[in-house]
Amino acid sequence: MLLRMRLLASLIAGFLAFASVPPVTLSAQPTRPVVYVAPIEGMIDLGVAPFVQRVLREAERDSAAAVVFEINTFGGRVDAAVVVRDALLSSKVPTIAFINRRAISAGALIALAANTIAITKGGTIGAATPVQMGAPGAPAQPVEEKTVSYVRKEFRSTAESRNRPALVAEAMVDSDIEIDGLIAKGKLLTLTTDEALAQRIADFQAESLSDLLAQRDLAGADIRRASVNWAEQIVRFLTNPIVSSLLVSVALLGILVEIRTPGIGFAGIAGVVALTLYLGGHWIVQLAGWEELLLIVLGLGLVAAEVFIIPGFGVAGVGGILALIAGLSLSVIGAGATGDAMANALGRVMVSTVLAAVAGAVLMRFITRTPLSRALILDTDMSANDGWASAPESDHRLLHAVGVAHSPLRPAGIAEFHGERVDVVSEGELIDAGTDIIVTRVDGNRVVVRQHHSTAKD
Repeated sequence: MLLRMRLLASLIAGFLAFASVPPVTLSAQPTRPVVYVAPIEGMIDLGVAPFVQRVLREAERDSAAAVVFEINTFGGRVDAAVVVRDALLSSKVPTIAFINRRAISAGALIALAANTIAITKGGTIGAATPVQMGAPGAPAQPVEEKTVSYVRKEFRSTAESRNRPALVAEAMVDSDIEIDGLIAKGKLLTLTTDEALAQRIADFQAESLSDLLAQRDLAGADIRRASVNWAEQIVRFLTNPIVSSLLVSVALLGILVEIRTPGIGFAGIAGVVALTLYLGGHWIVQLAGWEELLLIVLGLGLVAAEVFIIPGFGVAGVGGILALIAGLSLSVIGAGATGDAMANALGRVMVSTVLAAVAGAVLMRFITRTPLSRALILDTDMSANDGWASAPESDHRLLHAVGVAHSPLRPAGIAEFHGERVDVVSEGELIDAGTDIIVTRVDGNRVVVRQHHSTAKD
């Protein structure tokens, strides 16, 4: 019994001794912080916005410690910069603007929207007054006060949201703002590296990316460099003013030809594809929205109703054209657009519309005479004189007969010859009811007519 008690006591003592020893744990290998680095350089255009938005989404998904935007730009479109600014202000990942070497105009607004600004030696930031580009080779033109006021307040609100001096930010836009010891009235503010640091616009100076990361306690971070992908390159291409105008012309031309010809053919498909590319590109960069899309659909619907349902050309046709032009014009106008920019957008759309109408008229008139069309279109004539007649003999007596279109011919309809109604088809033109017509040929069961320009009426 005593032996058993001693053995039990030894086991308890051993267990207590083992429990008192701290457990040996394997320390996990510390993970490196992730830092995204993305360039913003060259012209600030509509393709920059989706690129910045994608980088911020990826950084948030990977729980990145920071996103560094390396800025070197003379500026660009205000509406594109505003979209980027909004994305930076709403980012859940800390953002750093690394000005290397300059952030001018729209680039300054983007830099001010970042949480932190680092600037390299010899850098500059400012000179952000909006201008309207003139004719090729001509200097830029000043814009109206309303636009200057809008951009000035965008700079002020952005600086305030990041606790930076708002008056200094406004002086970058408006030359009427005077700051003692910094900028006189009538001069536009641009800050050097030392001035930006002294005015608390920039937070610190960094000479390289590694120097920047070291000062932010991110040395040795896992750096992931982002670049513009193929989809964003396509968006930049589709929103180019020249390309977008060409897409509008192709879309309107294809739709016009398709309306004038039966069935669904190559012209209609080309028009729909061009319109889809145009709207898709501007949708991605947040220029085209549901309002513009509804206007365009309404315009196409009214034009189609005018052609197929309502005779003549009246309110529906005019309203459809106006809605179509309005929708296409609004889809290229962004935030802060000047009156001149709006007029320029409207002019581009109207020029594209006129070009499409002229090209459509020429195409419909001469397409059947080209070698390519002869290879694609079967124009073999199975005339009644060659024995291909299948209509009753009464139809052949109508050859060269003059009558009146009883209904609109679009191109088929009803005509009246000597008090008798006959199903006819025009040679392709649209003929209104009440118009004098003449039978040009009788092919099988088709009585083909065209408008008869008579010099006198009974």
